[in-house]
Amino acid sequence: MTNLDKISVHPLQTSAWAKFRRKWGNEVLETKYGIVTLHKIPFTKYKIGNFEKGPMPIESMAKDLVKIGKENKLVFIKLEPNYPIKKDNIKCADKNKVVSLLTKYGGVPGKTLFTPTTFWIDLKPSEDELMKSFTSKTRYNIRLAQKHGVKIREDNSEKAFKKYLELTAETVNRQGFYTHSRRYHRLMWESLRKAGIAHLLTATYKSEIITTWILFGWRDFLYYPYGASTERYKNVMANNLMMWEAIKFGKRLGLKTFDLWGREEGKGFTKFKEGYNPSVIEFLGTWDLVINKPLYYLYRLAEIVRWPTLKLAANFGLSKHRF
Repeated sequence: MTNLDKISVHPLQTSAWAKFRRKWGNEVLETKYGIVTLHKIPFTKYKIGNFEKGPMPIESMAKDLVKIGKENKLVFIKLEPNYPIKKDNIKCADKNKVVSLLTKYGGVPGKTLFTPTTFWIDLKPSEDELMKSFTSKTRYNIRLAQKHGVKIREDNSEKAFKKYLELTAETVNRQGFYTHSRRYHRLMWESLRKAGIAHLLTATYKSEIITTWILFGWRDFLYYPYGASTERYKNVMANNLMMWEAIKFGKRLGLKTFDLWGREEGKGFTKFKEGYNPSVIEFLGTWDLVINKPLYYLYRLAEIVRWPTLKLAANFGLSKHRF
């Protein structure tokens, strides 16, 4: 295990993720707190830093990150600490103290990369206890998928991964959102699979793979970052069974918590996740540690213009060219 892996609190802070990001084309800075990936601002010589899913900031970390930002001529470093401040409304960390610290070193609230809240499922109870905790509709849909003969298994083969790419393209085109390219997904899969972090689960119905999920396992956590499915056969409720089998998969690996990787109020998939009786976890949110103030506010202004344009393109189905 590398020094980076010894301190990493999330798969996105591992040496495998750093290797993947370098293959993808990012410059990666390894600090004593974790990795900061550098991203070029299009049509300029400037860069920004992303410090995703690192530890909760402390004084020495904030001071060192500002120094690193200046040394590398960054406009700002975006922080999204992977440390909960609330779990089901129970306070875990002193948010005001951390916000005060970040503000002292030039931090301002930034545009989010990850949702500020997520769901965690406790994997320690027995399978029977977990099943009883689900909503009645969720339990019904799991049984329905089983009755239809849907089969879930781990399949890390090239054939299964190609099906994952195919279903991801179908999902992107159907739902009209932006996603990373096929090359990004392949490089991610190859790097994290080789490290033993990534696992591919498939749902098969009538000899056809109709749903694929990529899961990450790191330390005591299982994560659900990527999933894709076909619109056909949605009545067999394969996703419900997939989630249940993913939970059991995490238990077999000896993991303690299943992080469902995001939560957005009012979204259909959020309602789907709620059926499994997860805890609501709130993180600190997104903070931009500003290094170059004039350029930072120019960047934010450009960002305000850019995102509505991307949303408009997605609404007109242009996102299909992204995958």
